[in-house]
Amino acid sequence: MATMPADRTPDSTLALLRAGYRFIGERCDRYGSDIFQTRILLTPTICLRGRPAAMLFYDNERFRRQGAMPLRVQRTLTGRGGVQGLDGSEHADRKAMFMSIMTPTAIRQLGQLFDDEWRARIPAWEAAGPVTLYDELGRLLTRVVCAWAGVSLPTSQVDRRAVDLHAMIEAPAVVGPRHLRGLLARRRAERWIAGVIERTRLGLHPAPAGSALAVIAEHRDARGTLLPRRIAAVELLNVLRPVVAIDQYIAFAALALHDHPAWRQRVSDDDEATEHFVQEVRRYYPFFPMAAARVRRSFDWQGHHFPRGRRVLLDLYGTNHHPTLWPQPELFRPERFAGRRGDPFDLIPQGGGDHWAGHRCAGEWITIDLMKRAVTNLTTTMRYDVPVQDLALDLRRMPALPPVDLTLANIRPAA
Repeated sequence: MATMPADRTPDSTLALLRAGYRFIGERCDRYGSDIFQTRILLTPTICLRGRPAAMLFYDNERFRRQGAMPLRVQRTLTGRGGVQGLDGSEHADRKAMFMSIMTPTAIRQLGQLFDDEWRARIPAWEAAGPVTLYDELGRLLTRVVCAWAGVSLPTSQVDRRAVDLHAMIEAPAVVGPRHLRGLLARRRAERWIAGVIERTRLGLHPAPAGSALAVIAEHRDARGTLLPRRIAAVELLNVLRPVVAIDQYIAFAALALHDHPAWRQRVSDDDEATEHFVQEVRRYYPFFPMAAARVRRSFDWQGHHFPRGRRVLLDLYGTNHHPTLWPQPELFRPERFAGRRGDPFDLIPQGGGDHWAGHRCAGEWITIDLMKRAVTNLTTTMRYDVPVQDLALDLRRMPALPPVDLTLANIRPAA
């Protein structure tokens, strides 16, 4: 049996918070191994990266999600009782519910709402002067996803809901006031959406057929029972929140267009180039840092022992930057995707494995579609300037938000 490298510190929680996205990768490089063990929040933890590790991690016979995610993540980001923490037939039933929402027609409808809202906002951005892109995108996506999902959202509430959704996204890996804001935002959001679910079930809030609101409010489990109102609220927020989180990727795409201006012309008239550009943004820039699971039953893998109940973290960012999978991973090179076949275990910014049977994000197709539309809008629908500003990324912060000062100025419609 091989000896698994181990972090020498009694607990690595503070080191994880200091290193952020690079925590697992730096230690793998230090130990010359894509696997090591440590303690995080005083809990013995095995850390992995790479394609073989991803194939292992998404083996549902060996790993379970129940009890794997820290409570602080459930209380802010995902909600307690949501699909991310389910296993077996219960997970399959809930995942099928989500996948039924993600039809090609529904994705096109969301994309059209997004394009319409983007173009409608250009005159306001033009009149406002310099705008902070991340904040504008958060409000835009909040309006769009609520309209698409069937959730009525008065204009007067858009800012408040966008702020709460952002607070939930930013809270899991921080302590102090930002984490508290995320906790309070989660409670407000669940109360809001639980009320919407209840009114829908009573016939007081009509939901369009096939909308996320209708599907989740009406969903019955294998026993024929409606989801409890709070759980239904958690799951509807698991549609709204991830779509709003795409504002991070879109802002990163704008940053990439600024840093690599030669790609502006390539993506403006070539859908395949746009696809490659978007996929490289998803690979190169940080999104989810890692995913968690627990060992279902003891087993050995590549000479290493995985004891029953042990928590395991898969390094999503590190796998997307693994030099064996991605030559020169620290270079932004969209052309690396030319002729590349899809692989569910190498490009895993939103999880790996199968969309239907596994824990890969059900909204990944939405992410790609909205990013492509955003790149098209940034290059062909409008013109803008990027003032001199600090655009450095801080990979110690999780999530690593786009530079807060990513400001666009002199916005105007394209000629």
